[in-house]
Amino acid sequence: MVRLPVVDEFAGELGALGWVSDLLVAGSLATGDYRPGVSDLDLVALTAGPVDAAREAALATVHRRLDAGSAAGLHLGCVYVDSATIPDVHRKHPTWTHGQLVQRILSGITRAELVRHGSAVLGRPPGEAFPPVSDDDVRAAARAELTGYWAWAARRPWLWLDPTLADLGLTSMARGRHALHHGNLLTKTRAVEAAAAPTWLIGQLAARRRGEPVTSPRLRTALIAWVDTHRTVTQARRQAPTTRRS
Repeated sequence: MVRLPVVDEFAGELGALGWVSDLLVAGSLATGDYRPGVSDLDLVALTAGPVDAAREAALATVHRRLDAGSAAGLHLGCVYVDSATIPDVHRKHPTWTHGQLVQRILSGITRAELVRHGSAVLGRPPGEAFPPVSDDDVRAAARAELTGYWAWAARRPWLWLDPTLADLGLTSMARGRHALHHGNLLTKTRAVEAAAAPTWLIGQLAARRRGEPVTSPRLRTALIAWVDTHRTVTQARRQAPTTRRS
């Protein structure tokens, strides 16, 4: 794993609070696909006891200080999970993302990233804190994301005029199809190569993944991404869960 100063600084700040026992790395930093200035930093912190209002205020202070002091800090997000609630996959946890604290579940995909590729900056390795993740668990997690958030987005075609969502949709659909078929995870860079898009658009997606300021035709890209999402979501709904050997 690449060690980033902002993550080490963050680990020190959380450790000093006295009730954060572990800081774990997921996402592209865990899978070796991190791109400076492009990738988000997806972290998971385990706490001793629930994060109440006073603890939330302390976390917000830490995050705002990091956001103000480093460009990398602006890309840093973290889910705060009470260690006693790890087995509850439906439970929502305080999550710092894009400058605010919201309540979200710890997704099955993030759990898979942690167990299969993650590492610890503070505390235990992810495999000691989380249960194993099977190939069928990965398939179920991918299906949940496709038939959850992405199904919601597919019903709102006007949202796809946002170039960020269009790019994310194309890579997420490629990752979702791969996970459903193979039971393992595909990095975002590999997902760009597997996107259901014309060659010219795949080239532009790859350039943006490298941090190059390349712009795609807004309407054409939105339509391509929306159609791909609608098709992939429909396929995921039709594909009945099956038990396969891992």
